[in-house]
This record gives sequence, structure tokens and C-alpha cells, in this order.
Amino acid sequence: MRIVIAGGHGQIALRLERLLAKRGDEVAGIIRRPEQAGDLLAAGAEPVVCDLESASVEDVARHLEGADAAVFAAGAGPGSGTERKDTVDRGAAALFADAAEAAGVRRFLVISSMGADREPPEGTDPVFAAYLRAKGAADADVRSRAGLDWTILRPGRLTDDPGTGLVTLADATGRGDVPRDDVAATLVELLDEPRTTGRTLELIGGDVPVVDAVRTVAAH
Repeated sequence: MRIVIAGGHGQIALRLERLLAKRGDEVAGIIRRPEQAGDLLAAGAEPVVCDLESASVEDVARHLEGADAAVFAAGAGPGSGTERKDTVDRGAAALFADAAEAAGVRRFLVISSMGADREPPEGTDPVFAAYLRAKGAADADVRSRAGLDWTILRPGRLTDDPGTGLVTLADATGRGDVPRDDVAATLVELLDEPRTTGRTLELIGGDVPVVDAVRTVAAH
């Protein structure tokens, strides 16, 4: 497959690129800064420099032409304020979805966040609350699109612990941690499982091998 990843220099995206390249897929990562290109090349991905905060739908659609799937893994990242949560975590997701539809790329995966489906609890840090609201709005936008075969993945609290290959994947899992390695591994399996189209799934660490967890969810 050819897979295009928005936010190609993100921590999960780089892991996903390595996994996809290792198994022989052609993968391109959209990045904002040219100096990030070396990390993508090292991961086996083609770097594509394109700023999703200023690009047009047509610009992005050109990068998606001929792709079999698109993955939205972009985020404003730590240290960014509330405004960029909206322009990146929501706005860039809508732009990327528009571009996928324009390019005829139906399979569309989104890395979201647990808690994005409800109003943040009182006392939540304002920037994190803005992030959750932006992710929730982005998810709602993607779910409204009949032109995309979408799957939304909402991991729990991300860690840099080595992946175990064992997860809990369900419509609702409850709170928990999950290594970024295991999020990337789950995304690979979701790309291959069209029966997860139209599902919003939560992911935390668990005791079920990733392949089995995705197959079980797909069968129900």
C-alpha cells in the first residue's frame, strides 16, 4: 500500500512509518519543517514538506494522489497555545479530510485522544481542555463524511515504554496507559482491517495481542 501520514514527524507517526516501511509499504510523511526530513528518511518514509495550517485543499490533495490510505497524526504539540490547538488539531484534520476526499482516498485513520467525546472536567488545564475540544470537533467532522472509510483511534495516556504487543481495544476501555509503540502497531492492523470502518475505538495496555484485538473488534 501507499500510505500518507499527516504529522509525519510525530512520535507515533515515526514509529508507524518504521513499521510500514519494514513490511514493504510505501509511506510518505507530511512535515512542516524541512529539517525534519532526515528523521523520516531514517524511518523509511518519504518526507513531504507542506504546512497544513496554510496549504490549500488542492495542495494537500496532490500529495495524496495515488494513496491507498491516509492517517491523520498531526498535532500542535507541547508548548503550543489554545489557538494552535484549533488550527492544527481541528483545522488541519478537516483540511486533510477534504484533501483525501478530493484525491479519492477513502481509507482514513485518525489518532485522536481519550476524553475527546465529552466536555473536559472542571479544573482541566485550559490548553489541554482546548486540545480535547479540538480533537472532539475534528472527530465529529470526520464522522460526518460519507466519502471516507474512517476509523478513529483514541489512545489512553501515552508512554515511551517499550511496546508489549498486548492491548485492550474496544468502543470504551476505561482509563489507562498505552505505549506509543503499541499505538503504532494497532494502527498498522487497523489499516488492514476494513471492517473497522465507521468505528471510534479506545486503546490502552492490556493482555490481548494487537492482531487478535483488532480482529475481535472487527468481528463485532
